[in-house]
Amino acid sequence: MHGPASPGWLLVALCAATGAYCLLRMRSPVEEQRRAAGGEALMGFGMAAMAVPAAVAAPPRWTWLAYTALFGAAAVRALWAARSNSHHLHHLVGVCAMAYMAAVMAASPGHREHGGTGVPLVTGALLLYFTGYVLWSGARLLPVTAVAGQQGDAPGWGDRPEVARACRLSMGIAMVAMLLTL
Repeated sequence: MHGPASPGWLLVALCAATGAYCLLRMRSPVEEQRRAAGGEALMGFGMAAMAVPAAVAAPPRWTWLAYTALFGAAAVRALWAARSNSHHLHHLVGVCAMAYMAAVMAASPGHREHGGTGVPLVTGALLLYFTGYVLWSGARLLPVTAVAGQQGDAPGWGDRPEVARACRLSMGIAMVAMLLTL
């Protein structure tokens, strides 16, 4: 790696590409897939914006407060959507994690010291959840690609379940990276 900003820029690129693909998935004829893709696009672009290295652009405190409010509102929406579909529970955990990270950054911009107490409890719990999610979704991805390659009618890029799962996997990996640097 060439300096401390390199991993941040790679994370920005990964999250922005994931967000862009999720926007493409919003063109799907399946309504539930469009709704899920919208939430995932918000997460992808939000993660990309939050991952910009501080050496390049150190956002003012109000930016972190705005992120907290935005992801807090998205959490309310995900909570409402989770009533009818349990898939939205993962979205709920994701947007709550984003709101938490933004709130931490708003509370302590410029310095990240935990007073020698180690990893805070919420950060540790989120790290465990997303690490488990990454391992679980990575294992689920393998059989899907083998089955999808055998089908005669390949769905359009916006409707490919293995690519959507790969995007969710990449956002989970990015979440782990962001929580580790918190």
